[in-house]
Amino acid sequence: MLIGVLKEQNFNRVSITPGVAKKLAPMGLTKWVEAGAGEKSGYTDKSYEDSDFKPSSREEILTQADIIVSIEPISNEEMAKMKKGSLYISMFAPYQDTEVVPNLAKFPIHVVSMDMIPRTTLAQSMDVLSSMASLAGYKAVLKAADYYNNMFPMMMTAAGTIAPARVMVLGAGVAGLQAIATARKLGAIVEAFDTRTAAREEVKSLGANFVEVEGATDDKGAGGYAVQQSEEYLSRQRALVQEKALKSNIIIATAQVRGRKAPVLVSEDTINNMKPGSVIVDLAASTGGNCAYTENNKIIVRNGVTIIGDSNLSDDIGGVASNLFANNIVNFLQIVVKDGVMNLDENNEIIKSALISKAN
Repeated sequence: MLIGVLKEQNFNRVSITPGVAKKLAPMGLTKWVEAGAGEKSGYTDKSYEDSDFKPSSREEILTQADIIVSIEPISNEEMAKMKKGSLYISMFAPYQDTEVVPNLAKFPIHVVSMDMIPRTTLAQSMDVLSSMASLAGYKAVLKAADYYNNMFPMMMTAAGTIAPARVMVLGAGVAGLQAIATARKLGAIVEAFDTRTAAREEVKSLGANFVEVEGATDDKGAGGYAVQQSEEYLSRQRALVQEKALKSNIIIATAQVRGRKAPVLVSEDTINNMKPGSVIVDLAASTGGNCAYTENNKIIVRNGVTIIGDSNLSDDIGGVASNLFANNIVNFLQIVVKDGVMNLDENNEIIKSALISKAN
């Protein structure tokens, strides 16, 4: 059975790295990789060859591979070239676009969307969203530090004392918790909001202050995701966010509700009254953003406040992001491929959740 790794067209990452070759070997897979696939993330063609991958053309992989892997979904034209009954693994985010699944049904291939892996203990090692979110939370703080016109730690110098930066994190999921940890390590004073009461102890354990708005809907059956809140609750939350934002230098916004537009928590009025030189990094940009002015994949300035809209910050650290993504993929393949035979057993809850289209 042949697995093919495609070169990403718009990302610095690669879906499979040479380092996971040893995990693929027991599965009985022949390994092909598109020439140049790993260059942007620091993996040369030679490093793949040394790990028994054969550098191949995109056309060869599309038409001959039994399993094809990429991070960004390929076009309909390319999917039409794939072998009947082959397996394509990528990131389709069908919860954001209702047309994804009907479109895929036109092709006689099996399709797995890694962003549909359930957030359960059993599937933790395959959870791409958590892997990438952790890196994005880390990078968001470093990005904010680059654009902030001051510094994070308190310093006492002969010329005077420098006050520590004040950082506010909106959303204490995987990205938010990593942002808290990173900001604290850089010496900032950090506080965080989250609608999930379970986040309180995690926030406090990282040395941050948990700011709670009473009356949140907290669905323990939501698989770790935040849930939609009432407009009355959101109104009170925005008021408290504004109060805290006026004292903050940095805001890291990570609050998203799966399958819905991100809640706007930082209003125009809030930004217009923030300190000039402040920075907002909005990781929810791809779903509308937590900030009123956010524009996805753009950096803008309003009233002296820099607003960075970027939901793909893990791509800025392509080497480690690729390696984590590759491990998630291979861990998934270990439950699908045995001795060169593919078995998409839908009695397995992980496979059932991730398999969004089956070959006709």
